[in-house]
Amino acid sequence: MGSDPQYAKYPDLSLAQDIFNITNPSCSKTNQQASLKKVQDAISEHKMAPLYRHLAHPLDGILNTTGTGSAQHPSKPRPRRGSIAANPLSGRRNSGFAMPLPWDEQLYQKLQKANEEELAGFKKEEDEATENAGEIEVQTARGRRAEFWARVGDKEKAIQAYEAVFENTGILGTKIDLVLAIIRIGLFFDDKVFVKKQIDRANTLVESGGDWDRRNRLKAYKGLHLLTIRSYNLAAPLLLDSLSTFTSYELCNYSHLVVYSVLAGSLSLKRVDFKSKVVDAPEIKAILGDGEEKLSALTGAASAGPTADEEMKDSSATPGHASTAVNLTTLGQSNGEDVETPVDFSPLAGLVTSLYIGNYRSFFLSLAAVEDNFLSQDRYLFEHKAWFVREMRLRGYQQLLQSYRIVGLQSMANEFGVSIDFLDRDLARFIAGNRIACTIDRVNGIIETTRPDDKNKQYADVVKQGDQLITKLQKYGQSVRLRGSERG
Repeated sequence: MGSDPQYAKYPDLSLAQDIFNITNPSCSKTNQQASLKKVQDAISEHKMAPLYRHLAHPLDGILNTTGTGSAQHPSKPRPRRGSIAANPLSGRRNSGFAMPLPWDEQLYQKLQKANEEELAGFKKEEDEATENAGEIEVQTARGRRAEFWARVGDKEKAIQAYEAVFENTGILGTKIDLVLAIIRIGLFFDDKVFVKKQIDRANTLVESGGDWDRRNRLKAYKGLHLLTIRSYNLAAPLLLDSLSTFTSYELCNYSHLVVYSVLAGSLSLKRVDFKSKVVDAPEIKAILGDGEEKLSALTGAASAGPTADEEMKDSSATPGHASTAVNLTTLGQSNGEDVETPVDFSPLAGLVTSLYIGNYRSFFLSLAAVEDNFLSQDRYLFEHKAWFVREMRLRGYQQLLQSYRIVGLQSMANEFGVSIDFLDRDLARFIAGNRIACTIDRVNGIIETTRPDDKNKQYADVVKQGDQLITKLQKYGQSVRLRGSERG
């Protein structure tokens, strides 16, 4: 089978994003209408009867609102449930959508009939392969059936079909590709527990002898999963390492990977690592930087050392040289695919720059823009957007306070561009949770940092660990001590 990835076409995770868009109250009406059309076109083009029923059926559809139905299938009142706009495919029902997906019984019957005919063809192909051909042809027929179920959006049957192919496959690379396909099904339907189990399974296969390409692809899968479960500190190194060798275009496009990497790195990396891996990273500058930074990143000048400018003078002066630059946001898209909608990365770039240089007023403004333009619009980021914004505010507070013993409350409020009351309330939450070592004196209008005594803490840790070691040695001595009568 070689090292080329297999089973990478379905499911289409961009379709899951479109489904999210039509259920997302933060998404603009224009984008909702465009996403609704994409979903309807995909259902018709790929004959996605199971997914259509899962989404829009008057009785069972997860996008069906209370009181919505048809003449043939009047809906029954259901208890009101909280909004799940972040994960419409997770199987939970939302209580209201601005852009509903209408149910058409005739269309569903037509799609179902087409599915049955296609399945009959797969059955015939497999039977003929069993009688007249070898195991490779049989496995090919089974693989096509598995991809069919993934294409039409039947989660359970797709997993079962992939597992059947997996059990009869002896090639390690193919097994890894099958598990990666199963992981994408879990991501499509937002089944985090299932995805975690399958990632552990894929990791075991890769460690047993997987090639470099599949090992690298799995790194991106793991990073994205960790992002969805709020483990940004674990996701950041995986996503950032994937930037220079990214090939998992079935997972997301390159520009989305940059967004995920920057957000995870900005939140979790220490300042030195943040500078080297995010602020100065050529792969990130190629997306977030201005015109000159993009060109220097794409030509390699950003990482070529102090003399890079002199070395690149002659080549940069050559007419037409800039035309060789590659638009990294379009990587992974074939000529026949729709061109990706242009994304304004300036809020994200502003967030990174203002955090690093300590321009906290601009940092808060950029954070609000990032929430509106990225966190609220992405199915993987939406669920944890409030937590992310809160943690980024905490990072800003910590970065400023660690440089001072005493800070004026009014001065700090002005620095962040907020009111004293807001700063007081926000800091109080972090202080109560032992997230910031400081105290607020509202009478004198100051914030006093309370730095921990590292030397005393280290001494206490040594004494505690020493006592534990002595206790273990005493227990060990008692267990191995032999009396003279026992030696005989």
